[in-house]
Amino acid sequence: MVKAIVGANWGDEGKGKITDMLAEESDVVIRFQGGANAGHTIINEYGRFALHILPSGAFYPHITNIIGNGVALDIQKLADELNSITGQGVPAPNLIVSERAQLLMPYHILQDAYEEERLGGRAFGSTKSGIAPFYSDKYAKTGIQVADLFDEARLRERLPRAVEMKNILFQHMYHKPLLNVDELYDSLLTLREVIRPYVGDTVSFIHNAVKENKTILLEGQLGAMKDPDLGICPMTTSSHTLAGFGCVGAAVPPTAVEDVICVTKAYSSCVGAKTEPFISEVTGEAGDELRMRGGDKGEFGATTGRPRRVGWFDAVATRYGCTVQGATQVALTCLDVLGYLDEIPVCVGYEIDGEVTDTFPAPAKLGRAKPVFELLPGWKSDIRGITDYAKLPANARSYVDFLEARIGCPITLVSTGPERHEIIHRG
Repeated sequence: MVKAIVGANWGDEGKGKITDMLAEESDVVIRFQGGANAGHTIINEYGRFALHILPSGAFYPHITNIIGNGVALDIQKLADELNSITGQGVPAPNLIVSERAQLLMPYHILQDAYEEERLGGRAFGSTKSGIAPFYSDKYAKTGIQVADLFDEARLRERLPRAVEMKNILFQHMYHKPLLNVDELYDSLLTLREVIRPYVGDTVSFIHNAVKENKTILLEGQLGAMKDPDLGICPMTTSSHTLAGFGCVGAAVPPTAVEDVICVTKAYSSCVGAKTEPFISEVTGEAGDELRMRGGDKGEFGATTGRPRRVGWFDAVATRYGCTVQGATQVALTCLDVLGYLDEIPVCVGYEIDGEVTDTFPAPAKLGRAKPVFELLPGWKSDIRGITDYAKLPANARSYVDFLEARIGCPITLVSTGPERHEIIHRG
């Protein structure tokens, strides 16, 4: 059975905890897109971790963790992350890296930083991890695959072509130092030995696991609003963040995906440029308080440390996110965060050009949208760690019921704290 765990919103919904929790009953966990530009925070018996490239099943010895062909693979960051978790007492994970995955190169990171510098006030708020240049090269057919590292003649042929194009760009557009192809080649041979123990034919492995009816989790990065096709273009990432892309980025047959768990917070949060439309945003003192109370250590990016923008729950955006993800069920995280509020606003519609709609619009219209809120009574109590839905305060249950009705998908999991088993199975 194949399940996908993906985000309904802008990312940072708490997918790491949900993946970590569901991994206990899984055989395989696969990262299928993105790179080290976003992180999943996990708290378990070993401590607190922010994973950026490793699948969230890395803490379970019975799981085979796979970095799929759709991932932007930064080998050095993968090695650093493996050393980081084993250094904190975690047993070395079972890991297979797809030989078809492409390499995120040092020049991708440089280009990302140079472009943000060039754009200045028009910048996209990139994490400067090289993701956009990586995927540009991938689809321009100038990328380097993991398998190329083990064919030196092929690597010697492909690398100079890529470097030649970058040097033209670096010299004439960015006015930056040129790349040295021989130094890059030598560094790749060093990285080859770092990754050698993990490289494998993940396509065959995954298809065999499907035939053997193994339980497989597809782990998505970011959320539906960051998808380059169906998200808030152009303020998106450069890989597809939807469950459907798992069939490509993880080489899973589309007929095998039976369950799509869409994760959303009980409020909204967003990392990115201030120019990105974020309709339900709350600012000022109210925003600062929600940000400081949010998550497990406040709403700050797991990768960048940047303060996230925060807002009230956006039912319009979340219903759309669940729709394009093909959600079969929803996990609601961070419900415990809202226990300090007398009343809780929920965005139930957008006013655009004088008309109210509950349909999420195309990006060209989104900039003109204003939120329409409905106020719900708060429960004014600490609910952290409650695992029985019936033991939640009545107003907390009413809040969950209200969100479920608005997004049109069953909320089956309710998180009441950041740790692994602080969860309600709602059925």
